Amino acid sequence: MLNSITQTLAGRVALFKLLPLDFTELKRSDLLANSYTQAGVKGFYPAIFDRNIDPAIFYANYIQTYIEKDATELMNIRDLKLFRTFLSLCAGRAGQLLNFSALANECDISHNTAKAWLSILESSYIVFLLQPYHQNFNKRLIKSPKLYFYDTGLLTHLLGIRAAGELEENRLKGNIFENMILAEYQKQNQHQYLHQDHYFWQDSNAHEVDLLMKKGQGFSIFEIKATQTISTSLFKEMDKFEEIATPAPVNKTLIYGGAENERRTKYNVVSWKNVSD
Repeated sequence: MLNSITQTLAGRVALFKLLPLDFTELKRSDLLANSYTQAGVKGFYPAIFDRNIDPAIFYANYIQTYIEKDATELMNIRDLKLFRTFLSLCAGRAGQLLNFSALANECDISHNTAKAWLSILESSYIVFLLQPYHQNFNKRLIKSPKLYFYDTGLLTHLLGIRAAGELEENRLKGNIFENMILAEYQKQNQHQYLHQDHYFWQDSNAHEVDLLMKKGQGFSIFEIKATQTISTSLFKEMDKFEEIATPAPVNKTLIYGGAENERRTKYNVVSWKNVSD
């Protein structure tokens, strides 16, 4: 549609990105599931809630119409089966560092084709990339972005997960939970017009912070874990970042798969359901 408009409309238009439903919208209508596994598999597209559609049926049709209509219009993709394979391979890499060469090799396409196809997935709001934070803390930092899906219902469908119990037992459970929380922050950022920059941080020794926001001279950092049991080991990566970032102030939050919030001396502990509060 934008391509068909002859004028730029600069200064006369506002752009609103209406992503899948966020937690706040669902809680207002008492529609947010009781467990993150249920929420993750059901996903967050409005039609599923509005018309009570079985997620398996919705996502099967969504993928087919997306690939056969939208993707082919955005770029002349001749091999639809290969593009669907590429989409599934991206799902298997959710929450991981993006390696274009490995992705292209596994899909048997060129490096440039992999970049072009991922750009299509980004421009049609299927996936987003979380960029690493690059400030030099006298450590060699990871420079590759991480790959996430805007909707975990679509993600789990591509991974062959159809029920909450299957997600609970899946080896990628932690990645999918992390994806759901990162997508929630993306949705809040767009829906509330916050204009907040989100990053992750990782050094060459595999020390990592899942989500980082720059706050004035300091940082707000988040560890995201699917576990429902809180242990001291869950805080060690945030403590390591705080040590490296000294003297900058660091606010540390653990987001986990349980139901209760806690306020500790050095940390906030937040239930997945309350990240929007």
